[in-house]
Amino acid sequence: MNKIREKTQLAGNVFQYVIEAPLIASERKPGQFVIVQIDTSFGERIPLTIADADPAAGTVTLIFQVVGKTTEHFSRLKPGEAVENILGPLGRPTHIEKVGHVVCVGGGIGVAPLYPITEGFRRAGNTITAIIGARSKELLILEDKMRAVADELVVTTDDGSYGRKAFVTEPLKEVCAGPNPPQLAVAIGPPVMMKNCAATTKPFGVKTFVSLNTIMVDGTGMCGGCRVTVGGETKFVCVDGPEFDGHLVDFDNMMLRLNAYRDFERQAHEGCKLDAEIGKLQGGLV
Repeated sequence: MNKIREKTQLAGNVFQYVIEAPLIASERKPGQFVIVQIDTSFGERIPLTIADADPAAGTVTLIFQVVGKTTEHFSRLKPGEAVENILGPLGRPTHIEKVGHVVCVGGGIGVAPLYPITEGFRRAGNTITAIIGARSKELLILEDKMRAVADELVVTTDDGSYGRKAFVTEPLKEVCAGPNPPQLAVAIGPPVMMKNCAATTKPFGVKTFVSLNTIMVDGTGMCGGCRVTVGGETKFVCVDGPEFDGHLVDFDNMMLRLNAYRDFERQAHEGCKLDAEIGKLQGGLV
């Protein structure tokens, strides 16, 4: 059992939990993730990137977006309550070294896993240009944290409600074409955003890696649910990743697989919310 120490609502459906997990906190490295199960009897197992960790306090920080039944239930937990099962750290850590200039691009909830990676490259002595974006101002997260670990931060919104009205690929192209082009690009966010970032950097010959968040069950490579095609070969995100060369990932195939259960996920989420509303009404009648 892992007790929740703190809970913060970062945006309308984005939550941040600080959870007791001392062994994970002491071993975790940037880029790694955990498998969370809030109900060990019949509960779904979901992968969540470790957004931060405090080994001294024995805690990890998890940030997630409510998209289905399990994350809806997760979002209702309160400080003092416990998560039944957290497995990790899993996945290959980010290979961090001093390369010179690194551009780190995050879209939406992807800024959460991007933050520890950006911090790691900054500590290694790199010059950091960070670009973060969201559909609107209300959906932006971790702006202050990203600003603290970047030499330059560019903020974009699709609707122009905050920062620059643009997709993240626009300033990314400008950085790549500028007088101080990056030696490395890191892009994390929705699959289509990562696909477009990789397409943007490729003509400039900028090495680009992306962090994939696919369907996952066990996190050990046994189920095969997280398989993706990279450079024409089958890879498993949980053990071979989650980071891959963005220029080699078959994003179209990955997005097709991700959408396979979208309707079931939506139906389960709507049913979960309906049950909650019925429960409130029944409680009010007692």
